[in-house]
Amino acid sequence: MTDSQPVVLVHGFWHGGWCWSRVTEQLAARGIQSVAVDLDGHGLRSPALRARWARPFDATAFATESSPVATVTASSAAAALADQVRTIGDGRPCLVVAHSMGGAVATALAELVPELVGGLVYVSAIAPVSGVPAGSYAAYPENAGEKLSRLLVADPAVVGAARVDFGDPASREQIKEAFCHDADDRTAAAAIALLSPDGPLGMLREELTVTAARYGSIPHTYVTCAQDNAIRLPLQHRFIEEIDAVSATPATVVELDTSHSPFYSQPAALTEASATAASRSAAQTAGV
Repeated sequence: MTDSQPVVLVHGFWHGGWCWSRVTEQLAARGIQSVAVDLDGHGLRSPALRARWARPFDATAFATESSPVATVTASSAAAALADQVRTIGDGRPCLVVAHSMGGAVATALAELVPELVGGLVYVSAIAPVSGVPAGSYAAYPENAGEKLSRLLVADPAVVGAARVDFGDPASREQIKEAFCHDADDRTAAAAIALLSPDGPLGMLREELTVTAARYGSIPHTYVTCAQDNAIRLPLQHRFIEEIDAVSATPATVVELDTSHSPFYSQPAALTEASATAASRSAAQTAGV
């Protein structure tokens, strides 16, 4: 095994632990322990939306059914994630790598249990550290040109979720353009088929604040994705500035020329960034 901390991989909205499979494979080849988790409201921790599977499919019912995950917040998901991280690391610190909206959960986790987070890597992630709700950033000027909001098929305030119909053939190209336009067609089609429809409204609305003594004491890395159509590059840089404002040391920035989903198109580069952060975090924890 290499001299590094266990790596916990945290997905974003609509995804599950499955999206990290190419990264976990390459981390294993380096002798690095990693676990890709399912957040509350996602993957195996998500109740099924009835209208999604009803046949014949009723678009109106799909756009109006109340979400079964509406009340999941970043804080509640972070509390569940803390138990997972404690188990994975056997009480020792882990490196937490968080993508997209998973960044909000990782932020809450770092403030909640900083002793369990040896380092935090954001991958084109939302990092709401200043009390601004995560969902508010979508409308910021730095996010101009994003191609994600046009995919929503329901009013989040009505259904309790950011809902996307990933099974709509007419939207397939727009979905790929928003999430993974640089992935090969086979990979993109497989990934889109696995996406779940609801991102919890509770995560979008929660106002998170962090402290320099807890969150700010943890080493941070931010992996930017230059071709991201979901979280635009200028907004990614804004998150870096806000992270640095409450942190003891500036974030390490790694630049990738990818879409929103580098774990599909450039898993080796993302693995390298994660492995480097894990080794650095382990050395800092050991006082080297």
